[in-house]
Amino acid sequence: MLLLRDVHFSYDRNVLRGITVEVRAGEIVALLGPNGAGKSTLLSAAHGALAPQHGDVLFDGQPLKSFSRRDLARRIAVVAQSGEIHFPLTALEYVLTGRFAHSSALGFDSPRDLEVAMKALTETDAAQFAERHFNELSSGERQRVVLARALAQEARLLLLDEPTANADIAHQVSLLNLVRTLTHERHFGALVVTHEINLAAEFADRVALLKDGRLLACGPPVEVMTESLLGELFNTALLVDAHPHSGHPRVSWTTGKMVKR
Repeated sequence: MLLLRDVHFSYDRNVLRGITVEVRAGEIVALLGPNGAGKSTLLSAAHGALAPQHGDVLFDGQPLKSFSRRDLARRIAVVAQSGEIHFPLTALEYVLTGRFAHSSALGFDSPRDLEVAMKALTETDAAQFAERHFNELSSGERQRVVLARALAQEARLLLLDEPTANADIAHQVSLLNLVRTLTHERHFGALVVTHEINLAAEFADRVALLKDGRLLACGPPVEVMTESLLGELFNTALLVDAHPHSGHPRVSWTTGKMVKR
């Protein structure tokens, strides 16, 4: 579905150095790495906000630059970290802005738009905020509404930048369960930037480890979320065992020093 191939990007320094990552329909790929590793820059390249200085970004085999912005919005939805907006919109009105790629020339919200927007709010457990102003919501509540806006786009690929930031543990799990349902049952694709290592281990089909703009490893959590690779990624000593219920990797910190090899 999405292929980033040998992607390079730099500002005053090299941020991405030959990254190749793909996202297939029906799977969640999590991006893990320390601050400054290039995760958000890679996400920006994945939806065309940044053009790589070298390499290709393809959707269904076609270069992103071959799509109009409206066409891309029908295919790719971005969930950024929430913040205040500059207009007094209600949560429902905010979610309805995600329908612009499907709107008619007249620009009015149709009954179908309202139906899709309310369904999205319900799926993210945010329907009770529909008539409240977006800026009056807590940061965790806003994040659920931001995800609802992305769902209202009815895109096939979700790009999520810290989607569980500021959410309590119950909503972290419910939001990632929703993303997993969309990918596994509706055959969406999802690329997720997160610092929640254990949530990535539970919900991701594959995990990509980014360090200093390079891809350290990419594969199923059980293969790449090892003490040696995670220790190298974060430059700290970590313990990895199996979750007692799921069997997926479970990561804990230790006071021991990182031993460089």
